[in-house]
Amino acid sequence: MKNFFRKVAFGLKPDEKAPSDPLVWAQKQVESIPEFNWKGKHIYSEKEMRKYWITQRVEENTTLRKKYKNDPEGFRRAERKLEADTGKQLWPANEMCIRHSEALRSNHPVLAKLWYFWGNHFTISDTQTLGSYSTGAYQREFLRANMDKNFETMVTEATLAWPMIMHLDNKDNVGPKSESGRSEWRKREKEPATINENHARELMELHTISPDGGYTQQDVIELAKVMTGWRPKWTKGRDHGHDVKFDRERHEPGKKQVLGKVYKSGKKGINLAIKDLVNHPSCREFIATKLCRYLITDEPTPQMIAPVIKAWEQSDGFLPEVHKAVIKVAFEHTAKYRKFQNPENWWLTAINMSGSTYAYPTQEKLIDSHPLGIKPFGEISWQGWFLEDLGCHPYRQKQPNGFSDLEKDWLSTELIIRRIMFAKEAFHKYNVKDQIDDTIHEKIIRNNFDNPDKILKIVSRAKTNEEKHIILFNLPEVLKA
Repeated sequence: MKNFFRKVAFGLKPDEKAPSDPLVWAQKQVESIPEFNWKGKHIYSEKEMRKYWITQRVEENTTLRKKYKNDPEGFRRAERKLEADTGKQLWPANEMCIRHSEALRSNHPVLAKLWYFWGNHFTISDTQTLGSYSTGAYQREFLRANMDKNFETMVTEATLAWPMIMHLDNKDNVGPKSESGRSEWRKREKEPATINENHARELMELHTISPDGGYTQQDVIELAKVMTGWRPKWTKGRDHGHDVKFDRERHEPGKKQVLGKVYKSGKKGINLAIKDLVNHPSCREFIATKLCRYLITDEPTPQMIAPVIKAWEQSDGFLPEVHKAVIKVAFEHTAKYRKFQNPENWWLTAINMSGSTYAYPTQEKLIDSHPLGIKPFGEISWQGWFLEDLGCHPYRQKQPNGFSDLEKDWLSTELIIRRIMFAKEAFHKYNVKDQIDDTIHEKIIRNNFDNPDKILKIVSRAKTNEEKHIILFNLPEVLKA
């Protein structure tokens, strides 16, 4: 049952001793949220990251566009320099260090793998350059930090997080009957206030009850009214960079009815609505199904889902208990079911099983030559490029529903060929001693598979260590856990 370590985490290193009780080992990791394992430079907060986002946005949308109005090429050059000065390419690489260090260097890889699940569930898609500045910090502060609380807290924090408000345009959600909506300047400037449904729709469809919850278009509109006024305070100089607050002047007055429940006007409405959504039976089943699909199989059975729902009901959605339940289900079904790993989880598994240490520099290897004080190794930037090539960069989701957890969506010929190409390139990024060690692959195999002789027989047909590496990490037994 060694695939359990690949199913709920990222396998075992070549010389790592397997825990005597795998289930206890895995469940213990989700009970609390430890400090980050990453020992690099200062970990920037989401609020600190906004400053760089604001600088880039304001300069580009005001100064540069005005200055280079009739010089498109000059504008492009200035834009590229501005992006370099504000770290547009470097911040995601720095976040990748923090993120992947949890999988490869920490004592809680199971927690890390579940953190990646929640980052995908509460997706911030790659719009408004949020992926370059804010998504990593958002996933750290509003998702991982709440994995030891109940689901209601996580939903509330994620819903009202500045990046989510910006991503789903709730900053533009203004009640037509609100004070702002009826103002003279809107009439004068011909800018009528409108209800923006984006955030309300995704809160129900993607984050809580799913379409199975039976909501209607009118429910979406009414929930959007509940959410009017939640936005960053706008000023010309800050370009929506302030903290998210409730702006009563933009809030639609009057009662709203969502799924049969009536909510009064005011800031408490969103908290009450979220409480009702997360306690809806469809929400419990939706999240339990997604968790089982992520860890166990594309088609979870009712028998798999039921214990997770039960844990949810008994603990009031306390996430450590929910996580423990799905881990136990994964353990009980690990001999029968295999789960195809998405590119990022597969990649981390390949790195971890190999025992490679090349990918993440220590603090001493971070260079202070950049104005922001960060300049990750080339290998780190390469990680991001690779994951983007495979369509699975964690801060570059194209749609608000995140990346698919279904095998069929990752099985194209092109994506499989790219995994083969990666395995070859990764081999040459290992330490030389790993490359020339003729016993390394046998160590990897014997420590990670219940049928090592079968795997060894296949891999031993290769003539070189490079070929062994390519074959091993593209075998069905590795692609699936």
